[in-house]
Amino acid sequence: MQPTLNTTLLIIGGGPGGYVAAIRAGQLGIPTVLVEGQALGGTCLNVGCIPSKALIHVAEQFHQMSHASSLGISVSSPRLEIGQSIAWKDGIVDRLTSGVAALLKKHGVQVIHGWAKIVDGKSVEVDGQRIQCEHLLLATGSSSVELPTLPVGGPVISSTEALAPDSLPKHLVVVGGGYIGLELGIAYRKLGVAVSVVEARERILPTYDSELTQPVAESINKLGIQLYLGHSVEGFEPEAQCLLARNSDGEQVRLETDRVLVAVGRRPRTQGFNLESLSLKMNGAAVAIDERCQTSMRNVWAIGDLAGEPMLAHRAMAQGEMVAEIIAGKARRFEPTAIAAVCFTDPEVVVVGKTPEQVQAIGLDCIVSQFPFAANGRAMTLESKSGFVRVVARRDNHLILGWQAVGVGVSELATAFGQSLEMGACLQDVAGTIHAHPTLGEAVQEAALRALGHALHI
Repeated sequence: MQPTLNTTLLIIGGGPGGYVAAIRAGQLGIPTVLVEGQALGGTCLNVGCIPSKALIHVAEQFHQMSHASSLGISVSSPRLEIGQSIAWKDGIVDRLTSGVAALLKKHGVQVIHGWAKIVDGKSVEVDGQRIQCEHLLLATGSSSVELPTLPVGGPVISSTEALAPDSLPKHLVVVGGGYIGLELGIAYRKLGVAVSVVEARERILPTYDSELTQPVAESINKLGIQLYLGHSVEGFEPEAQCLLARNSDGEQVRLETDRVLVAVGRRPRTQGFNLESLSLKMNGAAVAIDERCQTSMRNVWAIGDLAGEPMLAHRAMAQGEMVAEIIAGKARRFEPTAIAAVCFTDPEVVVVGKTPEQVQAIGLDCIVSQFPFAANGRAMTLESKSGFVRVVARRDNHLILGWQAVGVGVSELATAFGQSLEMGACLQDVAGTIHAHPTLGEAVQEAALRALGHALHI
């Protein structure tokens, strides 16, 4: 057995939370070891956020080329080489993961490639190497939820396989109408694949309100994606290439398809590294943490998806940075005013802070105001008049409590939304800020102006 390696901070998991924690710890002079069994960057960089947005971009470009005649552009029928598209996507991933490795090296972080097995709260084994630490940070992320009736294998795939296809299917059935299923389903449809979506709930994107998701539903209908809402999946018949589902009336539905994407959510990755040996307090399927990301065991920390919802890469990054600073002796708590949630469907959806339903549920008297992109010049030039920006603010002092938006490119408005909430902005602050013209951001100002009773362009 190799001699024991000693360090101050040991991080299990090199995803967004783990690698950011390691970089920040290195900057602060904390001796740090990062253990990762697969590629640096975790799910997000390798088989999640980044590759999915790359595939969505490819699909959008292909779709636009096929529908450019309304702009006076005539092109011969475009042809897709999916292998080249995937190679382009992989090139982006490689550049980003290489960049992460370079940053870790620059800041003196020792990276060990292998699978960690927890011995106790102060030591871990990796391929026979014992690593002793003062602080153990768990950043193991999450994994796709599998359905017992639909095990992944062969034509039944997860998002990982969907992001690296050797070829495109003729018909893809997506099981799950949440953001992962719809992002990939819309992308595949724009690449020319017939797509059907099966969702157990009665509407798509059930975690968002129906007004916000209506433009997405309209877009899905226009693209020709078939929706089977209120349907539960019963299994797949490989010989007949047929997915079996049942509707709310109990009638069986048979969908012929050559590929099935299971996208019904993610769960904290708690298995495979002897986490149970620590007997940590759990919060359902997730590791329970306090406002400093401390677990029930002293100097054992947990961040990101392992600590439950919201499972967002930017949340994990912020938590990782904070834990490194706490270990360095700084006084920090994880108490963000809001964390943006972005859905990269067509059109995009952004939710930051409280929604109209949430403020109503807690009995707050609020102004809810929205401005449609149909009245925004920049949206028109982008061929996108559907959607809106919506603001939620207290009636008594006009403090902004939440923003929501649906429309083309609204993911880029998430920063402005988040900043206004963190800085405690009131409606007058946003309404009184001169917004550049022509931009989508003008709809943010107009929503605030409308809430105050004097919108200019509607």
